[in-house]
Amino acid sequence: MTDCYAVIGNPIEHSKSPEIHRRFAAATGEAMTYRRLWAPHEHFRAVAEAFCCGGGHGLNVTVPFKEEAYAFADRLSERAAAAGAVNTLRFDSDGQRFGDNTDGVGLLRDLQDNLGITIAGRRVLVLGAGGAARGVLPALLAADPAALFLANRTAARAEALAERFGTLHPCPLSAIPERGFELIVNTTAAGLQGENLELPDDVLAPGGTAYDLVYADTETPFIRWARTHGATTTSDGLGMLVEQAAEAFFVWRGVRPPTAPVIAALRRGEA
Repeated sequence: MTDCYAVIGNPIEHSKSPEIHRRFAAATGEAMTYRRLWAPHEHFRAVAEAFCCGGGHGLNVTVPFKEEAYAFADRLSERAAAAGAVNTLRFDSDGQRFGDNTDGVGLLRDLQDNLGITIAGRRVLVLGAGGAARGVLPALLAADPAALFLANRTAARAEALAERFGTLHPCPLSAIPERGFELIVNTTAAGLQGENLELPDDVLAPGGTAYDLVYADTETPFIRWARTHGATTTSDGLGMLVEQAAEAFFVWRGVRPPTAPVIAALRRGEA
């Protein structure tokens, strides 16, 4: 029997996850299939349950369903519990739905291991306060930045996140906007719709790093903005996507697939 997996989201047609997991399966010899699964905004639970009851073994969860997946899970990993969001669901043989969050470790591996970006001692700004921000905040805080700030169109959501995560680590965390950040991480989905973010000209320190969790075949508006405002290093979220997928693959299969060849192939546009 071949085990079945999928990525669920809305929108979902852009997702590179099926190609990533096809490459992982080929590299590790794991017998599995993987597909895209679209869900209407109000019907995540129904679609996820139908996939599980139909013999599905696990789901990757993308925008906008990570907080709904958190509520859907029966058991949570420590990192999912800390984040309050789930991006990986595993359907166990005992009927339990196990929820994990691999976003944070995926982001850190891409920033630190693949891009050589140091987080410790840096001033970091996170844009957004949704499920994606929840997923990466514990890992960013654990990397020991000098300070971490949050910004969101709805200020109350950023303030709520600052209150939730402010006691996890001694790093100062605030929703009060400042200027001159050495690393800005955009967790919003604005880039999926090609939307520009309204940011002060001096929010990024000269020579700083800009990282967009969104990935696209063309440069995202946030990355374009960063390049014209003094960023030395910029990256979309393709590397994070592959790294978090590798961690999810391990959660499902107990095997760690190689990531560098997959990132390189996708950067070359191979499908």
